[in-house]
Amino acid sequence: MNRFSVAPLHSLTRRLADVASGRRAPALVISGIRTLSPYSERITAEREAWIEGGRIAAIRPAGTCRRNSGAAFFDGAGAILAPGLIDPHVHIESSMMTACAYAEAALLNGTTTIFCDSHEIGNVCDQAGIEWMLEDARAAPLNIFLTVPSTVPATATAFETAGGDLTAAKIGALFDAWPEAVALGEKMDFVQVCAGDERSHAILAAALRRGRPVSGHIYGRDFVAAYAASGVTDTHEAIGREIADDLLEAGLWIFLRGGPPTTPWHSLPAAIRAVTELGASPKRVCVCTDDRDADDLFAFGLDWVVRQAVQAGLGRETAWSLGSLHPATRYGMDGEIGGLGGGRRADLVLLDDDLVPHATWYGGELAVRDRRITPALEAQLAASRYRYPDAAYRTVHLPPAVRLTPPLPAGPVRANVLRVEAPGIILGHATIALAPAADWPALLDRHGLCFVAVAERHGRGGGVAHGLLQHFGLTEGAVASSVAHDAHNIIVAGRTEADMQVALAEVRRHQGGVVAVRDGAVLAAVPLPVAGLLSDRRAAEVAAATAALKRAWAALGCTLPFMGFNLIPLAVIPELRLTDKGLVTVPGMEIVPLLAAE
Repeated sequence: MNRFSVAPLHSLTRRLADVASGRRAPALVISGIRTLSPYSERITAEREAWIEGGRIAAIRPAGTCRRNSGAAFFDGAGAILAPGLIDPHVHIESSMMTACAYAEAALLNGTTTIFCDSHEIGNVCDQAGIEWMLEDARAAPLNIFLTVPSTVPATATAFETAGGDLTAAKIGALFDAWPEAVALGEKMDFVQVCAGDERSHAILAAALRRGRPVSGHIYGRDFVAAYAASGVTDTHEAIGREIADDLLEAGLWIFLRGGPPTTPWHSLPAAIRAVTELGASPKRVCVCTDDRDADDLFAFGLDWVVRQAVQAGLGRETAWSLGSLHPATRYGMDGEIGGLGGGRRADLVLLDDDLVPHATWYGGELAVRDRRITPALEAQLAASRYRYPDAAYRTVHLPPAVRLTPPLPAGPVRANVLRVEAPGIILGHATIALAPAADWPALLDRHGLCFVAVAERHGRGGGVAHGLLQHFGLTEGAVASSVAHDAHNIIVAGRTEADMQVALAEVRRHQGGVVAVRDGAVLAAVPLPVAGLLSDRRAAEVAAATAALKRAWAALGCTLPFMGFNLIPLAVIPELRLTDKGLVTVPGMEIVPLLAAE
């Protein structure tokens, strides 16, 4: 039995009322605390929290409950008690961990609830993959809700080959069968939505007719009005002050995305200026993580994002509300989570004055103490881990031979080149004149290029497309990944066919993974055998492997982090992308050749 499970409120109201009225001793008293209330955005001193049945019965003045009452006491030693954090937009698969493993890192960071969009596994395994992830989430000691993937595949089949195809009918079936399916996930095909595409709007209708909110993903201020008119009511892609302001005025919630400053996922400092400089109210603003690899999840959790909001000019109480009450309100769950009110789940965090979590209660059970997981959580993680079915371990289907580099041009040509423009995730579209050369290395060195290829891996023809990548910094070796968004074909970059083949073979051997190679030897690898996306190891193991991969990645000179590298095939982000079908312009959505005669 899951000792972290909590009974529904309707079965506990009499007990909670008895405790709150003083007729019955609480099961637990967290004493000697200050409380951070997101309702009033105040910190109040000398309080204690009464917990019963995994829920908050009352917040009382310090010393109200007698020590001989029979209640268990936890001494907060003057720290701040706050509601657990709620991440309104996250992709579990980006952590390369299962939901059960993800829970450990989340609780260490004071996060007790997440809303995940599992479009990655949907792109590989269709509706079955989503249901596997939901079963995994049910076994995890964490509140995990699903925003049903809305854009699988992310583009039309003319532009990429995916393993999944989530139609409006399949999305409706997921809503109807799974109570955890509470919203429609990010509608990434914003160009098609704004252009009135029939399939896109049928998917929107599947959510709207069931009263489910719709999450968004948008680039460009010109699209905001049509996007809002189509029923989208939030987005995490507010990457600047002006578009954040436009979105708030159009009635959308905005999720300020915070990420490690060296990655493309740190748009919070710019977007929050709609509040700090333009005077917008933060009442429809949340913070989120979006994507975290296993290593970064421990160091840059949602608590870190909240602290970034404080650094950007918000008060501590407001910033914590952006990570707790606001996401709960956005999804209509503020009566259950997100605050310290009576009857709410006892998902609680004990903080120091810098808002660093030191203890976490999940459903009234102490899961983290002194920044370490407790024996109770350790036992739960060991006992409840979900085992994915065998089919999830057989998803990489490549032809026996795959050519990863293009033929050397015999005469002068113009090349359509993908240009890295760090630190953002936009790839420029460069056109470069290539004069004849004796071999590829001469051409690559002359223009700061390396090869890049995307190979179809779903057993649907085995197509491969070639490209040239500029300013990636790779001058030797090769890197490869099966986490190539969003169709999750295999992406390989390198300087030679030989090293690229070694990298591809390592991915094939593990049935998925991220790999770095030099001189024919594997420098580091993170095996991802579950759908080519997830490890089946514990969080600390995956984090250690990821850290080693990042060191190897840097040693090869790569300027784009591996999670940014994984976005090279994502043909919904400007200006040029590479899928298994070829080079795709965005938002023009046209396939252009790699090489064209002068």
